[in-house]
Amino acid sequence: MLRSVLPLGFIAASRFFGLFIILPVLSLYALELDGANEFLAGLTIGVYAVTQMIFQVPFGSLSDRFGRKFMIFIGLIIFIIGSLICALATDIYVMLLGRLLQGCGAVGAVATAMISDLISEDKRSKAMAMMGGMIGIAFAISMVLSPLLSREFGLSSLFYLSIIITIFSIFLLFSIVPKEPKIHHHEPKAPLINLLKQKDLAIMNLTNLMQKMVMSCAFVAIPIVLVKSLGYDSNNLWIVYLISMIFGFLAMGMAGFLGDAKGHSKKLLLIGVVLFIASFIGFGVANSSLIFIISVVIFFIGFNIHEPIMQSCASKFAKSNQRGSALGIFNSFGYLGSFFGGVVGGYLLHSYSIATLAVVLGILLIIWLIILLNLSDPRVFKIIRLPNADLSKLENVDGVVDRYYQNNQNIIKFNSTIISRDEIIAILGVSDEKL
Repeated sequence: MLRSVLPLGFIAASRFFGLFIILPVLSLYALELDGANEFLAGLTIGVYAVTQMIFQVPFGSLSDRFGRKFMIFIGLIIFIIGSLICALATDIYVMLLGRLLQGCGAVGAVATAMISDLISEDKRSKAMAMMGGMIGIAFAISMVLSPLLSREFGLSSLFYLSIIITIFSIFLLFSIVPKEPKIHHHEPKAPLINLLKQKDLAIMNLTNLMQKMVMSCAFVAIPIVLVKSLGYDSNNLWIVYLISMIFGFLAMGMAGFLGDAKGHSKKLLLIGVVLFIASFIGFGVANSSLIFIISVVIFFIGFNIHEPIMQSCASKFAKSNQRGSALGIFNSFGYLGSFFGGVVGGYLLHSYSIATLAVVLGILLIIWLIILLNLSDPRVFKIIRLPNADLSKLENVDGVVDRYYQNNQNIIKFNSTIISRDEIIAILGVSDEKL
C-alpha cells in the first residue's frame, strides 16, 4: 500500500503545497505589485480556484477514459508553466494570469481516484487518511516557510520552489507509481447530473466549498489585519503560523486516529465547523494581536481536523466507475469556495471591516453546520469480497451501493443500515464454504 499511496500522496500534497505556500503572504506582498489594491490582492488568491474549478471535472472524467497517469502528467506540466509566469510577474495582472494558468492543471481528483483504484476498499480509508495527512503536513511546512522565504528571497522564490517540487513529482509519477489496475464495473455509469443530486455527495461538495472558502477568507484577513490594523511585525508572521501549526499537527493526528479508524469522521467534521465559528467570532471582536492570534490557532485546529478525513469521506460515497468524475466535482466545489473566499474576503476587508467579514461568515457557517448534520455516517458502508459470484443478481437491490471486479475478486459495497451481509449472500446463493 505504501508504494502506491506515498508517491501519489506526495504529488497531491505538492499541488496543495503550491497553493498553501502562497496563501500566508500573497495578500500582503501582492499589494506591492504595480496596479494592486486589497480587492485585486484577494482576487489573486481566489482566481487560482476558478480554473481549478472548471478543469477538475474534465480532468477527472478524462482520467476515467484515458488513464490517471497521463492526465496527472499533463496537469503538472501546466502548473509548472503557470508558476513560472507568477515568478516573473511585476504587476498584479500578470500575476493574475499566472495564477489562472496554475489552476488549469487540475489533477487533485485524478490522484485521489488513482489511489482509490490501487488500494482495496477495506484499506482505502487508511490510504485516504494518509494522503490527507500528507496534505496537512504540506500545509504546515508551507505556513512556516512562506513568510521566511518571502522575506529573505522575495515572493518569486515561493513559485520557484513549487516548480522544483512539481518536477520531482513528475519523476515519482513515472518511476515509482505502479501501473494502473484494470477494473471491470458491473454498475452502469449514471449521468453527471446524478452525482450532483446524490445527497451525501452533495453535502460533501458543500463541505469542501465552505472549508476552502473560510480558508481563503482567513488568509486574506490574517496578514492584513495583524500587520496593518493591529501593528504586528510582519517579520514575525512565521511565529504565528508555527504556533498554529503545532496545535494543528496535534489536531490532525487526533483526527486521523479517530476518523476512519474509529468511525468518528462525521463528528469530527461537525467539531471542525464549530471551531471555525469560534475563530471568526474571535477575528471580529479582537482588539489586540494576542486575541487575534488565539483565534488564528483555533482556526488552524479546525482546518487540520477536517483535512485528513474529507477526501476519504467523499470517496466513500462515490461509485468505482465514476470516482474520477465524483471527486472532480468534489474538488471543483472546493476551488469554487477558494475563489469566493478570496474575492469576498478581499472585498469586505477593502470596503467594510474584519467585523463585517466575521458576521457574514458566521451566518454561513451556522447554515453549513445544520446541513452537515444530515450527512450519512460513512461507517455504515461495508464490503464483501467473493472469488466467484454472479453480481448481476444484485442489480437494483436496495442498499447495494457498488459492484465491481478487481484483483481477481468480486467486490460488493453496501449500506448496512438498509441490507445485511447475510441477505446479500442469500441473494447470490453463495455457500459459506466459498466465502
